[in-house]
Amino acid sequence: MCELHSKRDTLALRGRHIGPSCKVFFAADPVKIVRAQRQYMFDEKGERYLDCINNVAHVGHCHPEVVRAALKQMELLNTNSRFLHDNIVEYAKRLSATLPEKLSVCYFTNSGYVCSFLIAAFIAESMQSCGGQIIPPAGYFQKVAEYVHGAGGVFIADEVQVGFGRVGKHFWGFQMHGEGFVPDIVTMGKPMGNGHPMACVVTTKEIAEAFSSSGMEYFNTFGGNPVSCAVGLAVLDVIEHEDLQGNAVKVGNYLTELLNKQKAKHPLIGDIRGVGLFIGIDLVKDPQRRTPATAEAQHIPKRFFSKIFMLFCLLHYIFLDLVLEEALGAKTASVISENTPCKTEVPKEAHLELLSGDADSRESSSRKRNGACTDKHALLSKRLKT
Repeated sequence: MCELHSKRDTLALRGRHIGPSCKVFFAADPVKIVRAQRQYMFDEKGERYLDCINNVAHVGHCHPEVVRAALKQMELLNTNSRFLHDNIVEYAKRLSATLPEKLSVCYFTNSGYVCSFLIAAFIAESMQSCGGQIIPPAGYFQKVAEYVHGAGGVFIADEVQVGFGRVGKHFWGFQMHGEGFVPDIVTMGKPMGNGHPMACVVTTKEIAEAFSSSGMEYFNTFGGNPVSCAVGLAVLDVIEHEDLQGNAVKVGNYLTELLNKQKAKHPLIGDIRGVGLFIGIDLVKDPQRRTPATAEAQHIPKRFFSKIFMLFCLLHYIFLDLVLEEALGAKTASVISENTPCKTEVPKEAHLELLSGDADSRESSSRKRNGACTDKHALLSKRLKT
């Protein structure tokens, strides 16, 4: 491991060697995260953060099954993707099984950016994430696809942020538009490797054959390498074995219920929308005119949220009601100071329960480790930012 610098030294080195266009969260006072476990992240001082903005560590930070799969394969082999290997075909088969039948050909990459932005066609997120957690109206994508196909184009569904079961009822966001809608190409990334760099383009045999007949050869040095595919398989196993889609429905419903309670208390909340663990909140000055509350949003601690990407493994009774009340109740930045204590103990059910091993020992060790909700643990109300 590399030397652990002080936060001040890390900032100085970053300023010296990392390009200024490469931004970090909380630029005024960056958080230095040194380790993480499931839905929690820890800084260099040992303070614990509830991660509500990270849609990369999909099944939880450092999930033991994912770590084990990566380590096991790394001890055997990792090389470029031109060698014949079982992992890539097994993963492609498993991944294709989650999609409509005609989407069966995979091209693996290392980043969703490569998947989505080098193709000329109509492309849209199945549900807009950075655009405000917008769910398109029923029939919209079908109509768009009709026009696109009529012009000789293809429809690309961008599942980089919403895929892999985040919406709960469906594995892919585009499936919310009905069984009759099947995109020509699907791009995916972020949660695919639970933090390991993985992405993929999945398309039809017809499109893949047209690409191949042009004489073009696709090659990506690390896309689909043995370790990446072992990690991807482990993520699919965890989603299935731990029923994380069902968890997304339960926790999503619980969170929406809490948010609606806050909406009744705070006219600042203009709208709550979303599905599963894909939720957006409008902050408005005037509920009738829906004027964006831009200035007020700056006073919700550290620009608290406009979107919520809970980790897929988030458990049901985490102290969300407390931190939501603190965050939304803040009229100015000074109302909740950086040292505001959380005086309410976390319910026993709220503690992190690792989803492998003996349940009783997990619960006991988790409670001893996490204890009550002190000022160090009220960090969601301090730090979260989109």
